[in-house]
Amino acid sequence: MMNSRTRGAICLAAGVAAAATFVVGALASTKYDGQWSVVVYTTSGACDPSYRFSGQISNGEISYAYGSLEVTGHVEANGATYVRVRSGQGHGEAHGRMTASHGGGTWSGQGANGACAGTWMATRPN
Repeated sequence: MMNSRTRGAICLAAGVAAAATFVVGALASTKYDGQWSVVVYTTSGACDPSYRFSGQISNGEISYAYGSLEVTGHVEANGATYVRVRSGQGHGEAHGRMTASHGGGTWSGQGANGACAGTWMATRPN
């Protein structure tokens, strides 16, 4: 069984947005910038069945670090989304597509007890 920090780190990758505000570089703002709510579903592996996160994308960039947790990613102008996460020995990544109001895709990761994978959906909170 993966520890809770590793499980959370892998699902953060899937979520495109971390459970805290992201720290970002100085690029032009994008239509994806702002607050997001993300639900992550595990379809295979020893991770919890689902997670919910909220966070913020700023200037199309996703970057967050806390202790051993490191999240980086980017939303391209066409909405293509990529996120990578590392936490201790665990790592994961997510791919998908975003619009100005919602997004979704797939994620996969490797933790202390093996691989997990699933899907993610993001929406802007009302």
